[in-house]
Amino acid sequence: MSRKVSLFVPCFVDQLLPEVAVDTVKVLRRVGCEVDFPEDQTCCGQPALNTGYWGEARPCAEHFVRVFKNAEVVVSPSGSCVSVIRLFYPELLAHSSLREDAISLAGRTFEFSEFLVKVAEVTQVGASFPHTVTYHASCHGLRELNLRSEPMQLLREVEGLKLIPMVRSEECCGFGGTFAAKFADISGAMGNSKADSVDAIGAEFVTAIDPSCLMHLQGILGKRNAAARTIHLASILAQQRGAGSSPQGLAEEKP
Repeated sequence: MSRKVSLFVPCFVDQLLPEVAVDTVKVLRRVGCEVDFPEDQTCCGQPALNTGYWGEARPCAEHFVRVFKNAEVVVSPSGSCVSVIRLFYPELLAHSSLREDAISLAGRTFEFSEFLVKVAEVTQVGASFPHTVTYHASCHGLRELNLRSEPMQLLREVEGLKLIPMVRSEECCGFGGTFAAKFADISGAMGNSKADSVDAIGAEFVTAIDPSCLMHLQGILGKRNAAARTIHLASILAQQRGAGSSPQGLAEEKP
């Protein structure tokens, strides 16, 4: 039976990594989901919320709830945004007329890998990616959503992929949203430590479930002229045999 999924595309994906949204849709459709994209969606309010501006974040949260409140399931390729909706919306909207809708929606909103493994109950999505890959456990997914094995289960089922454990894989990359702007030196030092872990194992790619972490790491790896590149989990799972020589080249799938 087909499941209808409403896709939430976070700001980082919309503005900087739109291919991640496309790849997410490809995989969801491949496993039998009907994907809906509510066009009125905007930012979930995480930047303001994380910086302490809850009053400014509240209208974003209320708008989000109005847009998605009738969704059967909401899926997003960002652990940090999902953690805001699931863990913080009920408190942020505690005195709003939308409080009950927010609580209900929180229970129907899932990070991409979480949805595939726990809700759709699939780990084999027909992906092929003949490269060495290491996994970075991003903080929001790990510490707030408790996602530990789900991305790894999916990666282990990818044809041709060699998964190499990262040293200190659970160590923060240092991005932290506005933390990277407010405390640039600390953020950079943490990012360099993470990049050292990537360099030490010699993987071709480092993947994660949060696009913001990957953007931060790619900046550091690129500045180093490192061989490793970043790629979102959805973009690995979207790859199929015959996609072309470039890892970023996607197999053609009918919509």
